[in-house]
Amino acid sequence: MVEVREGRLQEHPIVEFKRGKEVTIYFNGKPIKAYEGETVAAALYAAGVRVFTRSFRWHRPRGFFCAIGKCSACMMEVDGVPNVRTCKVYVRDGMQVKTQSGYPSAERDLFSTLDDVIDKVFPHGSHYTKFTTSRIARDVVVRQIRKMTGFGYPPKVVFSGKASYESLETDVLVVGGGPAGMSAAINAAKYGTKVVLADENPFLGGQLVKQTHRFFGSAKHRAGTRGIKIAKILEEEIKKLENIDVRRETKVFGIYDGEVGAVQRRNEEEVLLRIKPKKIIVATGAYERTLIFENNDLPGVYGAGGVQTLMNVYGIKPGNCGLIVGSGNVGLILTYQLFQAGVKVAAIVEALPRIGGYFVHAAKVRRLGVPIYTRHTILKALGEKCVEGAIIAKIDERWQPIPGTERQIDCDFICVAVGLSPTHELLYQAGCEMKFVPELGGLVPLRT
Repeated sequence: MVEVREGRLQEHPIVEFKRGKEVTIYFNGKPIKAYEGETVAAALYAAGVRVFTRSFRWHRPRGFFCAIGKCSACMMEVDGVPNVRTCKVYVRDGMQVKTQSGYPSAERDLFSTLDDVIDKVFPHGSHYTKFTTSRIARDVVVRQIRKMTGFGYPPKVVFSGKASYESLETDVLVVGGGPAGMSAAINAAKYGTKVVLADENPFLGGQLVKQTHRFFGSAKHRAGTRGIKIAKILEEEIKKLENIDVRRETKVFGIYDGEVGAVQRRNEEEVLLRIKPKKIIVATGAYERTLIFENNDLPGVYGAGGVQTLMNVYGIKPGNCGLIVGSGNVGLILTYQLFQAGVKVAAIVEALPRIGGYFVHAAKVRRLGVPIYTRHTILKALGEKCVEGAIIAKIDERWQPIPGTERQIDCDFICVAVGLSPTHELLYQAGCEMKFVPELGGLVPLRT
């Protein structure tokens, strides 16, 4: 039996959670217990917070989805700074965190109850034609509309610190500290080249740090070794190579005529980096895709990686019972990882006529008693402020739901594991010729 206290796992069969010093952060003025090393989003989730923000137009409740800073569903005001992705900011004692959409708060938003009335009085787009005959009336209305729109307010404290700048030259710059980036840096350094390895996280490993299962494949690719162990092995190899300069918490934002711009966070200071590499290796990985279904934006609908981050990195229980959408290796492995954390899985839903992942993973899941519904899809997430269930249905040969086959699944969160899309933005910005390849999940650069 896995012990849980205040949403946090106290023990795990694979992972040993080494939490930092206990601190107190303040969420909308309310004290919340947290631990150093946790992100703000993780600490709030452990405290039971599910509604992080509200949508712009209809004030729908939103919670975080990816937990890696690639979506905007977790943005809040942190220490007076608006639009901060709370899944990327680490807690600090005394930190002030506020929701910035919804009145009086995102949890209890008065505007969400008035949306139907407001839409009838002011249909979408009508603000361009109403209150235009009187300049005084127009100015008053415009001021009020401005207060109600957008996300957050300008910082109340004007930055008065000194900005730092650093210029450096290197033979090879590797952008991304996941398994591909770490391996590229190691191999380049072994040939005697000077390497800079930049990653936006305070740790190296990328997706490996959340993978508790033993990898499969050949011995060359570390078959039989857990992902979390592989990350440590690669990091130890990097430490042995003195010609690798590791830059953690470094966000590369652009490539300009062969030079690279980046921002590195050092303690409480941000340093602008101008990097002049002879060669650039982009290993920025991918981010999760989602599905279109009713209420797919409810708090409790997460990407598979987001749930893995909560459980396996921060030791936080994502819920009591989940529904997995997608039976590829990610969905199957996630199911087993949820059981390791003491979380039930109601079912796995797969649109294809057969399971997408390896049979060995599917067999393990079935032995746990989890049903796998092939040729099914999710139609709707149930709930008002968070997931309280789901409706699935069988689909025909044209991928359309078959009337009368609907089935209700009791769950309190939904994991979407339907593939990845390449993080191509940096390559696109650099001027690479891109091509959409469905089999690879999206836009990829063409080799020339």
